[in-house]
Amino acid sequence: MKKGLTITILIVIALVFFGALYYLYAKNQESPVVFETDKPETKTIIKNTIATGNIVPDEEVLIKPNISGIIEEVYIKAGQNIKAGDLIAKIKVVANVSNLSNSQNQVQSNKIALDNQEKVFQRQKTLFDKGVISANDFDAAQLAYKQAKQNYAASQQSFDIVKTGTTSGLGNYANTLIRSTVNGMVLDVPVKVGNQVIESNNFNEGTTIASVADVGRMIFVGKIDESEVGKIKEKLPIEITVGAIENKKFDAVLQYIAPKGKTENGAIQFEIKASLTNRDDTFIRAGLSANASIILEKADAVLALKESLIQFDKKTQKPYVEIATGPQKFVRKELVLGVSDGIYVEIKSGIKASDKIKVWNQGLKTEEPKP
Repeated sequence: MKKGLTITILIVIALVFFGALYYLYAKNQESPVVFETDKPETKTIIKNTIATGNIVPDEEVLIKPNISGIIEEVYIKAGQNIKAGDLIAKIKVVANVSNLSNSQNQVQSNKIALDNQEKVFQRQKTLFDKGVISANDFDAAQLAYKQAKQNYAASQQSFDIVKTGTTSGLGNYANTLIRSTVNGMVLDVPVKVGNQVIESNNFNEGTTIASVADVGRMIFVGKIDESEVGKIKEKLPIEITVGAIENKKFDAVLQYIAPKGKTENGAIQFEIKASLTNRDDTFIRAGLSANASIILEKADAVLALKESLIQFDKKTQKPYVEIATGPQKFVRKELVLGVSDGIYVEIKSGIKASDKIKVWNQGLKTEEPKP
């Protein structure tokens, strides 16, 4: 039995010995790892964040009537340039029966009062000419007669305004003629001849007859996520890309960041506004969708390196690279980094443009996604 155990141990030792020899032989047959190198580049690195939105006029004025009625004529169309005071539309007044009746009764009452005061005035004038009454009594009668005439004329004007929307003597102030209050381009005319409109007052916004804006002063209005709003501030430069205008970017400046966010699709969004600074002669239509690239940091024509070439010390977490000093010989160099766009990073110090950087992760393989 002892002899069998000895033979088994010897066989195991022999297998282990020959296995080790085979492993060493196979190891010697493998090709040594040859590390490739890469060089730094001179690049302009921009760190930015993106916001989506629209191009809209800085100020859009809604023209509303100050009297209710029916559109009788429209004198403008969308896309037309107009000036303040230009005629926009004419309204035909539909009189309110109750107001019309009250105004008519007021005219009749004032006419009765006027006829009575005229009789009193004529009687007092006769007495004054005969020297029966004093000048003060005559002046009082004359004043009452003039006031009655004025009240009667005013009631007639009020009756005309209720009935037709205007009266003699008002000229350009007639309520039935709607005029532009600003210079600009007509963006929209939402009413047509025959549409009924409501006056603008303290209790009603009124019907919009036209929207007018200065298309020379356009701004970007967009939304930015709460995760990015802490990175931006006012006066930052912005590059605007309009989807409908190819191969062109517009410079802008961030002017406004909403102090309060709104929930949209489960995320908190903050409104931002930016004024365009270089439009050239390009006509940008109001409402076009656009993307705003907000430039957080920018480094022009600096020494840059791919972020994938940079390593970090396990203890200090300081960045470094390995530069070639000879064939497959490398030395470690500490780096000072600057602006990064996620692909390239600015190198402030540590290496030169002529250095060859070791591609340390060339042997790493990423797992393919499972079907």
